[in-house]
Amino acid sequence: MRYPLLTLAIAVTMLQFPARAQTDQLLPEIDVYYKASTNVRFVFQTKETREGGLPVTAEIGPSLDVYMKRLSRLMDITAFDLDKSKAQLLVFSIGYRYLPYPDEPSANRLEPYVTFNVGTPGRLLASDKSRADLDWQNGNFSWHYRNRVTVERTWRIRTYHFSPYASAEFWYQSQYAKWSETAIYTGCSLPLGKHFDFNPYYEHQNNTGKKPNQQLDQAGLMLNVWF
Repeated sequence: MRYPLLTLAIAVTMLQFPARAQTDQLLPEIDVYYKASTNVRFVFQTKETREGGLPVTAEIGPSLDVYMKRLSRLMDITAFDLDKSKAQLLVFSIGYRYLPYPDEPSANRLEPYVTFNVGTPGRLLASDKSRADLDWQNGNFSWHYRNRVTVERTWRIRTYHFSPYASAEFWYQSQYAKWSETAIYTGCSLPLGKHFDFNPYYEHQNNTGKKPNQQLDQAGLMLNVWF
């Protein structure tokens, strides 16, 4: 029981970390993964987020991942990665998130998404994640479509393996009826033993849904816990 209790304690502490200025924010996140079977895992996420031109909020809830078609080439590229879903050609997921906004009614979100992974020359892993955000807030419904493309590669220093990455994400938001946000990320996955890895990253957002356009520069710190 020590690991779940430790995770919950860290989550509560990190979610109380105050947001800083608009263009200088720290976004903490904890994701806990539990492998239920060879092709199924459960995920619980708690994070602070600001996206789509919305206020800073927490995002809390579970997901279910189902793997399809493990490939030997992907297994070789991701051999030292704690995230075994990266060795799958396809990953189907469904999740629920509760978003308590500070000055607005809270939102309930359903998140179906699919991730496609492929190995490229030079031992690069390329991933394409298509996700829908189905939001209910104060009796109103809205939806977003998000597509995120990520390229990463694992490197080694002696016996330690780490994986820097870069990605770009594009948003279509129903309330604006247009592609209204672009986000660029760069970060690195840093494993710590067999059950933990840290993922510090930088994110730049360009939001064009409202006028004037809004640009955000944000730092994030993810802690992933694997069971």
